[in-house]
Amino acid sequence: MSQLEGIETVLSLLNAGVPTVVLTGAGISVESGIPTFRGEEGYWREGSTVYTPMEMATFSMFSRAPERVWAWYRMRYRVCHAAAPNAGHIALRALGERYPNLSLVTQNVDGLHQRADFPTARCFPIHGSIDRMRCSQGCVGVYEQPTLVEGEESVDASQYTCTQCGAWMRPHILWFDETYSEKHYYAETALRLASEAALLIVIGTSGNTTLPHHIHQIVLQRGGTVLDINPERNPFSVQYSSHSFWWQTTATEGLRALLCNVE
Repeated sequence: MSQLEGIETVLSLLNAGVPTVVLTGAGISVESGIPTFRGEEGYWREGSTVYTPMEMATFSMFSRAPERVWAWYRMRYRVCHAAAPNAGHIALRALGERYPNLSLVTQNVDGLHQRADFPTARCFPIHGSIDRMRCSQGCVGVYEQPTLVEGEESVDASQYTCTQCGAWMRPHILWFDETYSEKHYYAETALRLASEAALLIVIGTSGNTTLPHHIHQIVLQRGGTVLDINPERNPFSVQYSSHSFWWQTTATEGLRALLCNVE
């Protein structure tokens, strides 16, 4: 469907104050210069060995080579820290301020929604945060990562040692060989929000992880309206009913279209 088709339906629901979930993925951050996780930029080379993100982002790899995993995450953190929220993040913040029943569930760990000042109490990063760490043995809570010094390449293990038990601290990130939890990743909260939502707006995600898929299915089963804003076809873009819409456009353009038509 074209960008403007279905906008009357979506805006009428927003203006009626129905519970709304916005689900975002890497696509909204691409315009800030953050490459998608599965792109070539996600690979990590040490000598002649090249590691894929699916190899690096695991507890198994961390258990074997914590310094290597931390070096990769420090590289990723620098990329995220150097980026700034784009017009899509800003437009979404404005929608969040305009509609108090709108909650944000994000797969992004870059922190750009938070830096764009989306209302904190309604922002749920279900894959964690790149600038946070916690004890790998679970004995302490979540803390900010040490400040990265420009040009610093090596990993100082003392900065990543738990002060209580002496174990390695780990990135506060959901890894491929781990499962969602409420304690760290708002899993139950996200499912509850989906069970209450009459409107789901999906932005810039391909739906390759389980929790976003469950959110989508819950909203569909309840007869809710789904709007997918994405330049590429994906599981969310299928027109399951007359209340499913796909706008084949970027996150920024789609969110601007919504914002421009808000009364």
